[in-house]
Amino acid sequence: MWYELSNPDAVDSPALLVFPDRVQANIQLALSYVDGRAERLRPHIKTHKTSEVMRLMLEAGIRQIKCATPAEAEMAAQAGVPDILLAYQPVLPKARRLADLAARYSACRFSCLLDNEASAEMLGQVFAERGQTIAVWLDLNVGQHRTGLPPEKALALWRFCTQTPGLTPIGLHAYDGHLRDSDLTVRCQKADAAFESVERLAAQLTPRPAIVASGSPTFPCHARRPEVVCSPGTFIFWDWGYAQALPDMSFQWAAVLLTRVVSILDDQTLCLDLGHKAVASENPMDKRVHFLNAPEAQPCSHSEEHLTVTVPDTKRHRVGEVWYGIPYHICPTVALHETLVVVENQKAVGQWKVEARSRGGAVLDLRF
Repeated sequence: MWYELSNPDAVDSPALLVFPDRVQANIQLALSYVDGRAERLRPHIKTHKTSEVMRLMLEAGIRQIKCATPAEAEMAAQAGVPDILLAYQPVLPKARRLADLAARYSACRFSCLLDNEASAEMLGQVFAERGQTIAVWLDLNVGQHRTGLPPEKALALWRFCTQTPGLTPIGLHAYDGHLRDSDLTVRCQKADAAFESVERLAAQLTPRPAIVASGSPTFPCHARRPEVVCSPGTFIFWDWGYAQALPDMSFQWAAVLLTRVVSILDDQTLCLDLGHKAVASENPMDKRVHFLNAPEAQPCSHSEEHLTVTVPDTKRHRVGEVWYGIPYHICPTVALHETLVVVENQKAVGQWKVEARSRGGAVLDLRF
C-alpha cells in the first residue's frame, strides 16, 4: 500500500509521516478550484507549520498566506512569503511581536484582524509610535460566533480605522468554519446566505475592499466568487474527519501516523504507543484516529503515551507490529510533533522540522 514504509525500522514511533508528492497533488487540486489563479488563494498554514511545505506553495505560485500565530508568521517570512495575514486579533504582547516582525522582515507585507475600536486604537498606537503602519482586515462574524462583529455593524469600525494613525484598512475577513454539511449543495446554500451581508458591506466601501473567506469545507462554495480570495488550510494534508464529512472533496491524505503495538492485554485488546502527545485528542474516543491497515480497531482508552484498542482477535497481531493511522484532526496533531518524517517512494528519507509549533517566549521585553 502507498503508506507502508519499506524501512519502518528506521523510524521510531510514534511518528508523523509526510508524503511530498501527495502534498504537491493537493496544492494543484486547490489551484484547480480557482481556475489556476494562485492570486485567489491565501492558504492557512496552521496545518503544516513547516517551511518546506511553504516553499512547495511558493513554487506553485502562491504568494499570500494566512496564519494563526506570530511564530507561523515568522516562519512564512523566513521562507520568503511576501504577504502574510495574521488571522487573529492581537492583544498588546502580540501587537508588539507583530510590529517587531514587520520591522525585521520589511520586504513582507504583514496584516492582521480587528473587530473593535479598542483593539484598533491599541494596535494603531503600537505601530504609530514606531513610525510604522499595519494593514488590517475587519473580522466579520458570519455565524461562527467565535470572534468578529456582525457585518451590518462594521461600517463604523472601518471608518474608525481609516482615521486611526498606524492603521490602513484593506479588506474584510469572513470565516464560516461552522458550515460542514456533507451535501455540497446545502453547504453552499448556507455559505451564500451567510455571505450576503458581507457583500452588502463591501458595496458600501470605496474603493471596494479585498475579501478573504472560507475554510476547507466552504472552499468550493467561495471559489465560485471571482472577487473572493479563499483560505483553506487542512487541504494540504487532509484528515479522516474531513474525508468522511466532505465526500465531494478529493484531497489526498498526505500525513500519516506511524505507531506500534507495544502490549497485548487479552484476546481482543492491545496497546499502541500513540498517546495524547502524538494525536489530537479533543474529539470523542471513536474520532481520534483511523487505522488504514487495521480498520476494524476501535480505540477504548487513551492516555499520555498509550492508546488501547479492541480488535476481533489479538492472535492476528504481534508486539512491535507497525500500524498506520490517519488522524481525525490533522492540524493539532501536527503541532504535537517536532519533526515530520519525509517519505519518498515508500521509504523514509529525511525529516522536516515543524518550526512554527512554537509560540515563542513568555517574556517579550522587560522594559515594559
